[in-house]
Amino acid sequence: MNLLIDIGHPAHVHLLKNFARIMQKTGHSVLFTCRDKEVAIQLLKAYKFDFIVLGKPFKNIVGKMWGMIKFDLLLLKIALRFKPDILLSAGSIYAAQVAWFLHKPHITFEDTGNMEQVRLYKPFSKIILVSTAFHKELGKKQIRYKGYHEWAYLHPGYFQPDDSIYENLKIKREEPFVIVRFVSWGASHDIGQSGFTPGLKTGIVNELAKHFKVFISSENDLPASLEKFQIKIPPEKMHDALAFAALFIGEGATMASECAMLGTPAIYVNSITAGTLEEQEKYGLLYSFRNSAGVLEKTRELTKILNLKEIHRERRQKMLADKIDVTKFMCWFVESYPESVTIMRSDPDYQLRFK
Repeated sequence: MNLLIDIGHPAHVHLLKNFARIMQKTGHSVLFTCRDKEVAIQLLKAYKFDFIVLGKPFKNIVGKMWGMIKFDLLLLKIALRFKPDILLSAGSIYAAQVAWFLHKPHITFEDTGNMEQVRLYKPFSKIILVSTAFHKELGKKQIRYKGYHEWAYLHPGYFQPDDSIYENLKIKREEPFVIVRFVSWGASHDIGQSGFTPGLKTGIVNELAKHFKVFISSENDLPASLEKFQIKIPPEKMHDALAFAALFIGEGATMASECAMLGTPAIYVNSITAGTLEEQEKYGLLYSFRNSAGVLEKTRELTKILNLKEIHRERRQKMLADKIDVTKFMCWFVESYPESVTIMRSDPDYQLRFK
């Protein structure tokens, strides 16, 4: 089977990397496509996948409209050569439209509920796989699974934190550190949304620096006063850093959820929420704020708890006992498609064999 996977965000590389490796080992061919966005290319290179870059993404509305035509045509050209049996993505409009044109199934993974994007790919997709924590109903194409995107790559069967990250960070192993994440607010679903105020960014970092070594991951250039905190590690090592961090504070939903998977306390500051984050907050793994109000106070509160990490690791175990191995489920679902659709429709608990 030929599988074409279109990547829209670096997190999608992580979501599908173990699936791709397993499918390759069992004799299937996998080709990735992506835009030149953030560290997606670096990750695909690091994991030694075959991939094709379609070009740089567009940021304004007019550019995005032109990009839909441009990337559809480029992806179609690639697909005609590669001859995929199934196209996969995490909400790719381009993969969905090209699959429809070729009369091939497009299977997509959804967890943000960004309806602007969903409305564009849904008519052209066969199946939309979502977590049971997903807070929207997308109709008859939707199938729920008991897991999270992040569990597909942070499950202990696929990921064990490497403590050599301390060498990458150039700090001693006993030195506690925190990671702060700032996003660019350039995505379509970010319009009208907000996170940290400019003043709070500096205030949070200065507060944390009293107790911890601080590292900042930022999609945009940092102001001169914060440049010295910029994290400088290979992108494929970021999950090791998150795993060993004492605390995470940031605007990025993916990193906040990843910390919940790893048992690292996370403060999420963003007016956008998601079912996954809401469920993880109920487990006590994540602290969510729609704006800056109360963030500094919560930061001070958590830094005073000496066994905070141990508390979160225990909560993590309770959460993960309820979930399946998402990667195993993905492999079965795609290899058995379309019979897998019939099985999941008639017996949703069939997935429990993938725990």
